[in-house]
Amino acid sequence: MSHDYSPSWRRLSIAILRPLLFALLKRDWKGRNNVPREGGVIIAANHLSWADPLALAHYVYESGRYPVYLAKSALFDAKIVGPVVRGTGQIPVYRDRADSGGALKPAEEALRAGECLIFYPEGTCTRDPEMWPMTGQTGVARLALATGAKVVPVAHWGAQKLWPYGTKRLRPFPRKTMHVVAGPAIDLSAYVGQPVTKEVLHAATSEIMHAIAGLVGELRGEKPPEQLYDHHKAIKERRDKVERKRAS
Repeated sequence: MSHDYSPSWRRLSIAILRPLLFALLKRDWKGRNNVPREGGVIIAANHLSWADPLALAHYVYESGRYPVYLAKSALFDAKIVGPVVRGTGQIPVYRDRADSGGALKPAEEALRAGECLIFYPEGTCTRDPEMWPMTGQTGVARLALATGAKVVPVAHWGAQKLWPYGTKRLRPFPRKTMHVVAGPAIDLSAYVGQPVTKEVLHAATSEIMHAIAGLVGELRGEKPPEQLYDHHKAIKERRDKVERKRAS
């Protein structure tokens, strides 16, 4: 099944959200010329806050593309949200599928149809104590190698002040600034034609995440860590520590 959407729903979403986001956030935007104006492309970004998806979508739209996200498949059956995500052409993610490649098939179809997909390779808001990007999951690399789509790294800073992760209330005053920069497409040619092994996917993902971290460092005026925070490793270490205490 090919990717589909309603132009009317997209126009409605723009009419509602664009003026709201202009009013809500000040903008410090750089690198919009690095976002291709046509063809399937993956925007790979860091994730700081529940506010940054719409703020980042605004940047992508003003760069000449309509932003498409991956969303939980259950949302597509919801009474209120369902018509919106279906009509605007957002991509369902079927987390119950056994193979990761199959779960990404709708995203692959959208890229082949020329859509601009926004991904958070970390899979969740960063848990790094200093809010640097974490290590990433391999979905972006898998899609890029399967479709040949360009991967454009994007970093942002400021949305976490509007709606800090883990809180339930927006903090609109004083008006916050959304700093965003897009870098050149990442060169993944070294991995093209190779068997899609875990090693290849992890190596390509590491390049993607370090490119994003470098851009975050540019926005913050700081040097990013050489070793990115591994959330899964940190969870395992905490569990092991608890088990050792119980055993002692």
